[in-house]
Amino acid sequence: MNHPDVPSSEGEAGRDVGIEADGLTKIFHDRRIGDVMAADSVKFRCFHGEIFGLLGPNGAGKTTTLRMLASVLRPTSGRARVGGHDVVQDSLGVRRSIGYLSTTTGLYGRLTARETLSYFGRLHGMPSPLLKARVSELLDVFGMQEFADVRCEKLSTGMRQKVSIARTVIHDPPVLILDEPTLGLDILVASTMIRFVEECRAQKKCILFSTHNMNEAERLCDRIGIIHRGKLKASGSIEELRILTGKRYMEEIFMALVEG
Repeated sequence: MNHPDVPSSEGEAGRDVGIEADGLTKIFHDRRIGDVMAADSVKFRCFHGEIFGLLGPNGAGKTTTLRMLASVLRPTSGRARVGGHDVVQDSLGVRRSIGYLSTTTGLYGRLTARETLSYFGRLHGMPSPLLKARVSELLDVFGMQEFADVRCEKLSTGMRQKVSIARTVIHDPPVLILDEPTLGLDILVASTMIRFVEECRAQKKCILFSTHNMNEAERLCDRIGIIHRGKLKASGSIEELRILTGKRYMEEIFMALVEG
């Protein structure tokens, strides 16, 4: 389990690393208040066949960390490798290896759900027969057949999120970086998303999943990293975090770490 002063001892030898962050730091400059430390020496690993949850409140540094790992933001310092590619030296390799869903992932309103998936599949260079089969598969997986040919501008929030997730995984990437994928969804749509993420884990994908929903993190994640004010306070399995803090419930564990 990782802790500010404790080296990792999670039985990592021989495991297939999908994401490795080592001292990732991002500083933004604000004219009024000066430098703002959005991520401060963040260090963790995420392996294939597991879901690593990044848990923290709004403004904790989750999104900044995920954007650096997705090569959208350049780190101020530190290093990271995703899918075997350096996020700075080989950003194109990173982007080919990942499915990245951000909280601001947009859709083209005039395209239908089917057209959206086809469009992004072509961007990834998928051959037509494979793409057609993959689009049909994802429409079934997410229950989108009924609105497959409806323009995205006419879809509900839950429907659009299904399209966004399907768009993210159209090319069947080995690494998924998902920034609060269930945010604002009703329980039925959120359950569909969670089941899909669990299926991706069973397929040995590496999944980094950010959330501020503690129940969701406890149910879904194999290991959890607690991030607060840009710092990763600790990471490990639920049981390891219980031992570390002496607390049983996720909310109590979280409060013990961020207030300690």
